[in-house]
Amino acid sequence: MIWMRALALLVLAGWIGEYVADAVLGTWSATYDLPLQLTDAVSLVTILALWRPRRLLVELVYFWSLTASLQAILTPDLARSFPSVYYFTYFTYHLGAVVAACLLVFGCRLYPRPGAFLRVFAITLAFAVVVGAADVITGGNYMYLRTKPAHNSLLSVMGTWPWYIASTAVLALAMLYALQLLADWARRHDSGPVTAAPGAPRQTRPQASFRSAAAHIRPGRRN
Repeated sequence: MIWMRALALLVLAGWIGEYVADAVLGTWSATYDLPLQLTDAVSLVTILALWRPRRLLVELVYFWSLTASLQAILTPDLARSFPSVYYFTYFTYHLGAVVAACLLVFGCRLYPRPGAFLRVFAITLAFAVVVGAADVITGGNYMYLRTKPAHNSLLSVMGTWPWYIASTAVLALAMLYALQLLADWARRHDSGPVTAAPGAPRQTRPQASFRSAAAHIRPGRRN
């Protein structure tokens, strides 16, 4: 739908706008500005999921944005404050991802599959391994794998390096599981009309299928 694609373009503008600002100001550096933070991955999958919903993309947006992006909003790691362009780009793509997750899962009822949190956790660990290798090569601190952020965050109470990485992984798994329980509960208590493709007869049943809901988001597309 048009408004979902508009949100995708807004997230894209905020995310890419940050890199454009770095290039224009001449501050871009491989040590700090490669798209290797988890929120970079969240931004990318958010854009793709809003533009063309797929089961795995929606699951990644849901679990990643309501953990990583939400944490970034609550404890922002910003060297520049309002009215810097970075202030607007940062909150645009972080808030956009959170809105997209709630919209896709609770609005469009594209619920994650049972046990999806384990799949997302495994993908997150694989991504962290790649980022860790990039940290070694670039000397960067992407995903805070080498040191904690200077500002106060959850990592501040997670122990010293490297133990805070293991503590964070355990906490992340617990948070993903909590989000899985929330989505499973919403699915079980969903008694609204099933989302269907345009022109299809409306009906009511306890659960709406991912395929029929996705068809509603992509009018005219065959499944």
